[in-house]
Amino acid sequence: MSTIRELVDWGSRMLDESGVFYGHGTDNAYDEALSLVLYALELDYSISEQELERTLSVEQQSRVKAVLHQRIETRRPAPYITGRIWFAGIELEIDESALIPRSPIAELIENRFEPWANLSAGGAAPPAILDLCTGSGCIAIACALHLPDVQVVGSDISRPALALARRNLERYALQQRLRLVESDLFERLGGQRFDLIVSNPPYVSAQEMAQLPAEYRHEPRMALEAAEQGLALVSRILQQAADYLTEQGVLVVEVGNSGQALVARYPQVPFTWIEFANGGEGVFTLDRQQLLALRGG
Repeated sequence: MSTIRELVDWGSRMLDESGVFYGHGTDNAYDEALSLVLYALELDYSISEQELERTLSVEQQSRVKAVLHQRIETRRPAPYITGRIWFAGIELEIDESALIPRSPIAELIENRFEPWANLSAGGAAPPAILDLCTGSGCIAIACALHLPDVQVVGSDISRPALALARRNLERYALQQRLRLVESDLFERLGGQRFDLIVSNPPYVSAQEMAQLPAEYRHEPRMALEAAEQGLALVSRILQQAADYLTEQGVLVVEVGNSGQALVARYPQVPFTWIEFANGGEGVFTLDRQQLLALRGG
């Protein structure tokens, strides 16, 4: 093993043989190994095929092997090792204060939430989006960058996560269009109303949490697990969201594998489950009128 390519191939075999879990930014051993090798060598993803044949020094090879062994021995997800992750085509900083971005909501953002929400400019005020439980700020920042005419608010109860989100916000100089708020869901949002509320809240049940691979133990538990079969926060959002939506406003929420429990709890609610071209499931949408009907007016 002397070239970058040979180390990536070796690393991918090592990762597969060790049984690590993929799903925090990659879904296969080769991509995972490539991300770790490039990080160890302080290279980026623009590396060419020709550069992959570059011969490495003994010291460089040792650095690469150390990073790969760290991934295997600690089961720490690769983005927490590299400190970087891509979401909706945007590179972001990431650390253990927040979930590693991987939501299928990225596809909705890239498609401007069409046809689910109308975020066209032209009214007296620019369209407004609320990212509830913003974590690293990935959804809020991606919304601001893909929808340059909107104003965005990102809220979270976690101060460490908000500090991370602020660093990501500043990286893209979005201070004029993206505001971060420390809030327990809607608690500190005042009377502002939004054309779109989007949320990837904690929704993993205790039973599911106990069965997750070791990699998930490195993520903040409060950002993953929720009581009541994973529906504690989702139920609060359903009860309160209408008060923060405009007349034509829409709610989009990811609930993952808790979708079945959600439908069982609210059998009368006409959830629309979004289908994704790039994979993913467990995301529903409701409009303000449906939310008002859910709580009885």
